[in-house]
Amino acid sequence: MRYLLLILLFFVVADVHAAESGIPALTMTTNENGSQEYSVTLQILFLMSVLTVLPAVIIMLTSFTRITIVLGILRRAIGLQQTPSNQVIIGLALFLTIFTMAPVLERININALQPYLEEQTGLMDSIKAAEKPLREFMLGQTRRTDLELFIRLSKKPVAELEQVSFFVLVPAFVTSELKTAFQIGFLLFIPFLVIDMVIASMLMAMGMMMLSPLVISLPFKIMLFVLVDGWALTIGTIAGSFGM
Repeated sequence: MRYLLLILLFFVVADVHAAESGIPALTMTTNENGSQEYSVTLQILFLMSVLTVLPAVIIMLTSFTRITIVLGILRRAIGLQQTPSNQVIIGLALFLTIFTMAPVLERININALQPYLEEQTGLMDSIKAAEKPLREFMLGQTRRTDLELFIRLSKKPVAELEQVSFFVLVPAFVTSELKTAFQIGFLLFIPFLVIDMVIASMLMAMGMMMLSPLVISLPFKIMLFVLVDGWALTIGTIAGSFGM
């Protein structure tokens, strides 16, 4: 996982250098016979290769997992199948991830990226500096029980949390994120579940057992969600769960 961070940081650094120094994405060589050959620079080829692992980095090392699960559970709790669409949920989750990870990204930029761009530190030193704020964020969101579980499974005990390997920290972090996301989703489900139960009881009392309660309760759930400013409450809850 340390090498994954190295690739991600190098991707950002190389992209900035390419933009500032004008590194051409495509080079042209003229042969003696007048013919021309085109070749893609190694740097651009490397940057394109990194794009394949970038989604995994975003999902496994940031707050993206928790946010997408909570938004998906919310849509299910309301009773809407395709509204908001998956594209809207993923887009909102991506920007919320950038918002919640802004302090960590800022520290990485100040302590690791800028010194490297100014040639004050080497690449490996910059990687270590970038690793520290990300590790602190992940440790702050990881439950001790989950961390101890994966430390025990790895059979590599450590004296301090700072010594935990990324191969142990990442699955523990993701497990904690899943648990936290489902806890928030459960709390979101309760008021909508109450509405469904009330509507179902009323229909049974009226003898309208053939009518689906979901059809009747859906407008009331949407109205309740809008009246209490549900989107602001949900997003505020998600952001607050990260200590913001």
